[in-house]
Order: sequence, then structure tokens, then C-alpha cells
Amino acid sequence: MSGRLGDLLVSNGLISAVQLEKALQEQKISGNKLGSALVKMGYITEKNLVSFLSRHYGVPAIDLNEVQIDPEATKMIPADVIFKYQAIPIKRVGSTLRVAMSDPSNILAIDDIKFLAGCHVEVFVSTESAIKAAIDRFYDASDTLNEIMENIEEGEKMELLEDSEEINVNELQQAVEDAPVVKLVNLILNEAIKRSASDIHIEPYEKVFRVRMRVDGVLYEFMKPPLKLKNAITSRIKIMSKLDIAERRLPQDGRIKVKYGKDKEMDFRVSVLPTLFGEKVVMRLLDKSSLQLDMTKLGFEEQPLKEFQAAIHKPFGMVLVTGPTGSGKTTTLYSALTELNQLSENISTAEDPVEYNLMGINQVQIHEEIGLSFANCLRSFLRQDPDIIMVGEIRDFETAEIAIKAALTGHLVLSTLHTNDAPSTISRLLNMGIEPFLVASAVNLIVAQRLARRICEGCKTVVQVSPQMLLKLGIPEEDLPGFTCYKGAGCARCNNTGYKGRVALYEVLTVREEVRELILQGASAGEIKKGAVQLGMKTLRQAALQKLKDKVTTVEEVLKTTVED
Repeated sequence: MSGRLGDLLVSNGLISAVQLEKALQEQKISGNKLGSALVKMGYITEKNLVSFLSRHYGVPAIDLNEVQIDPEATKMIPADVIFKYQAIPIKRVGSTLRVAMSDPSNILAIDDIKFLAGCHVEVFVSTESAIKAAIDRFYDASDTLNEIMENIEEGEKMELLEDSEEINVNELQQAVEDAPVVKLVNLILNEAIKRSASDIHIEPYEKVFRVRMRVDGVLYEFMKPPLKLKNAITSRIKIMSKLDIAERRLPQDGRIKVKYGKDKEMDFRVSVLPTLFGEKVVMRLLDKSSLQLDMTKLGFEEQPLKEFQAAIHKPFGMVLVTGPTGSGKTTTLYSALTELNQLSENISTAEDPVEYNLMGINQVQIHEEIGLSFANCLRSFLRQDPDIIMVGEIRDFETAEIAIKAALTGHLVLSTLHTNDAPSTISRLLNMGIEPFLVASAVNLIVAQRLARRICEGCKTVVQVSPQMLLKLGIPEEDLPGFTCYKGAGCARCNNTGYKGRVALYEVLTVREEVRELILQGASAGEIKKGAVQLGMKTLRQAALQKLKDKVTTVEEVLKTTVED
């Protein structure tokens, strides 16, 4: 339906031909439906798209948040069919089954559902996000998990795995290929994708074996498989990652690529670490389709975004992105590279590890064990006629020195550092041994960032916060009258957490002449921060307060992600 839907939307004046072309390119990369791509890129709202589909196909629109879905109706169609077609049964009325779909033109899906249900099908059109939320609600993993567990209990095939160093690899291989273990690992991976988790933790302890998932930055327990399965599950993941199942004493790193849904792909970056009671496995989910590469949608306020874009479009100099692990630094850098990725530019990146593959950019994976360090990689880049260089992380003096010199000799250099805020990045570079005059000359801009959880739109509600708390947060006294805070009450859409998704908070320090003077004078991070704020820099706390004011996040998230100025 992609091309036809796009042409229909253009001919009805809902999107432009240029927007359609961009959305089709995004669709090729992400594998999403065209409608999804258009909504994600902000060219059309889900509501307007559903309204158009309803009018065009003569199918009634339905808001699934306001409709009571009958659990008996959902049992009429198998889960795999529901996931395949992204359609959900709502209610059976006589000999007719009412079904909500995001693509009412999919005749094949309607015929399949009609055949499986054994009755007529009445189609309603709804938004993709509402259908996905309903599917997550009614097609839970618990039934599948119970079924797998029953099979394991019946067979008792895993008893052969003793927790000792002298493990029989052939016996382990046999246990790994056992159907329940394969199903259990597949269930864990599927559930992580379904819940939009960023990481999976598979952890063995003395008497407990548990699986946790990180959703919107917070770890939740997903399941506790039987302890006797720990070696079989770990080994199954190692085989999928092409790692050595016989090696259980050393850390190993690998990658799993899986296909799910309709032509969608997901990468899992796998890290195996030997612990006291067995190997702990952590998998990072890398979903290119959900990678937000449009800089305007990252969370920047208008002025800081202008400053950031101006800095990355300069022909030379250094732009640094700082923050703790998991604060979205890579996404910010990738969006900058996507904007800079032109046919006329030679872009090279040194990363450890390479998270996403970007077309048109030369990406190099760092291998310290064979001598391919950031510093050595940078030296090679400078012999490759580069225009733009990205260094995954500046960890030592050698890398910092080469990067600074590259920025001073006509190259644009992008990189990351681990610091608490933008001004302390200057102190970090000076502490590494870089001369103040080199830092002042080379660095154009520093971005510090954090990720705060978004309030779930499905259950957003007003919350009372005392004026004293608001003043303590940093809200000016004159803004207190009428200042309203919100939180999520908890609903099925957000798994009763009150949060759905995350938003980035940015502190953007542009190295102007006044800031350069402070660096050359050997000013402290505090003095540089004070000077930058006087020049108009918004701190991380101020950025968080703006999101609080915009009803995007909560008081708890402001306190959790930022410190007092």
C-alpha cells in the first residue's frame, strides 16, 4: 500500500511530494510502514491519517482507548496472526467479528482472520500505536512462559547440566538445542522488542536465576527461569552470538541479528561476563527503525538547537557531547552525522562498539587487543583525506591531543567525554594534559545531556506540588501562580509506571570569545559555568524545568536527572 497511500495523501494535500520522498527513504532504512514513517517524521498526525483512511476506504474509525475490548474475542485469533497483521479483535456480535486494523486495505489479512475466526469480519481503522498498545495488553507473554515451563517440568531434560568447570560440551550442545530452551530464549528476545526495552540482563545468583529488562532507563524483573537452566540459556545465547560455549572463564562480546514482524530487523549487542555463580549476559537492543536522527525531535530547545547546528556546520573545530553511559550521546552524534552526510563530504568514525550502520559513513570498530586503539585509528584517518571525523570517546591524553590537532588543521571533529556538565569538560581536557591555548582554539561547542522519562499521554493527570518544593527546584517566585505539574497515574499502555518513552535534556555551551578568555586565564569549571550562564547558557536543571513546564516530565525526574545550579 506504500506508494498508493503516499500518492493519495499527496493528491489530497495532506503531505507534499518532497515529504513523501523523504518518508519513503526513511521507510527503506527502518522497514516500518509508510504511515508510521510519516507520523514519526512529523509530516502528519496519527489522528489525521486515520481520519483520511476512514474516509477513503469507507471504514469507520475507532478509538481503542475508549472501547472495551472483549477478551473472548481476542482468543478467537492466534497471537502470531495478530502480531503479523497488527490487527486486534474487538468484539463478536452475532456471526460478525469486529476487528481494528491500521491498514484497512490489507485484503489478505482480512481473509486470513475471516478463515481463522470462522465468521464475517467487520473492519475498523485505528492508529498503529493504539493497536500496538492493545496487542501488548491482551497478548501477554505469561501464557507462553507457563507453557514453556510446563514442557521443561515434563521433560526434566536439563538435569545433566552440572555447575562445574568440567562441563561436557556435547551434553551442553544437546541441552541448548532442546525446544523449551530455544522457545524460552526467543520469548525473552521477543518480549524485549515488544516492551521497547533498551537492555536485557540475564543474571545467575547462588539460589536464583533472573531476567530483567531496562525500559525507559529503569530495570524491571521479567521472569525467574529455573536455576538448572542457567547454563543452557547462556549457551543458547552464545551460540546465537557466534561465541565459544566452552569458554566460561573469560568475558566475550558478540552480536545477534534477528528478523521480526514484517521485514523488520533488530540487532542485539551481547556481552558475557563470568561472575561468581555463572555467566551474566547483558544484551543491548539496537533498533535502527526507532533511532531518532531528526535533530529537531531530539528535545533541543530552539536557541540551543541553532547553536548546535551552527557548530557542526563549521568547516573545522571540535564539538563535544558529554554525559554518563546511556544518556543518548551516540544518538545526538549520529543525528549530527546524518545531517552532515553529503556526497561532497568524507566522514570517518572510530567507535567502540559500532552501534548502528550508517550508509555513506566509513565506520571503524576499535580493537584494543590487536592495537587498533582510538589514537591509532585517528592517525590513520588523517592519512585518508577526511572532512569530518567522529571519535567514539576521548579516554586518554594521546587521543585528546590528536583530536585537538585535527580540529586545528581544518577538520571537523565530533566526540564524547564522560563529565557531569558542559563547563567541567574544559577542566577534564586540561587535566588530561592538553594546553589551555589549544583547548580554547579548538573547541567550538560542548553539549551535556541527560535522559528524563516522559509522562504517559494515556494517563497524564495533574499533581499538587508545594510552592516550597517548586522554589527549591529553581522555579522563579513570580512564575509560581498558575504553575501546574503533572504525572502519569499508571495505565495498561505504560505498564502502570506512569511513564512512556524518554526526552533528552541539553546544556549547550558555545565557546565564545569571553569563554576562551576564561579558559586561557585558567578559570575553574564553576567560573566558566557562571560566565556561560551570563552569556545565555541554559543549564541541565533549567532544561529539565522547561520540560516540567511543558508538561513533558515530572518533578521526580527533574530531581533524579539534574542537580541544583
